[in-house]
Amino acid sequence: MLRNLYAWTMRLAARRDAPLALAAVSFAESSFFPIPPDALLIPMVLARPERAWRLAAICTAASVLGGLLGYAIGRFLFDTVGRALIGTEGVATFQSYYATWGLWVILVKGLTPIPYKLVTIASGFASFSLGVFILASVVTRGARFFLVAALLRRYGTPIRGFIERYLTWLTTGFVLLVVGGIVAARYLA
Repeated sequence: MLRNLYAWTMRLAARRDAPLALAAVSFAESSFFPIPPDALLIPMVLARPERAWRLAAICTAASVLGGLLGYAIGRFLFDTVGRALIGTEGVATFQSYYATWGLWVILVKGLTPIPYKLVTIASGFASFSLGVFILASVVTRGARFFLVAALLRRYGTPIRGFIERYLTWLTTGFVLLVVGGIVAARYLA
């Protein structure tokens, strides 16, 4: 089953409209969806390494725009929408983090697989400076996605063989990383 899903993802990644799917997932992950866009970015860069920079730019731009929606949800719609997406306890913890660490909260969380929606919604709720939030989002999300694209562009062929050989183990590790990130965000936030 995993092999079929991998083959389907690689075929999707090579399609002309694949960048739209990448943009949609990147946008959604920053505001309401818990799955990181790396799940599409990685096979897309492996399928079309010559498009690595374009795909990283699409992923970054859509993530920052989705982050603005998440920020707006936290700022203006927390009681009706934000609470359902991230809960009240998480916001209280994030507020204490912001009081202590400020910008570093966004810089660190923007680079990790912890769902970015937690940062965006909590930033809006905490009335964190919108300009600083946007700049930090561009820097961290860009660094993350361009690093992934650069590594895959440079080492793509050997990495693709490695992925195909160890697909089950890598998928299990990726799922554990995402679930661990969600659990950590829930209990640490």
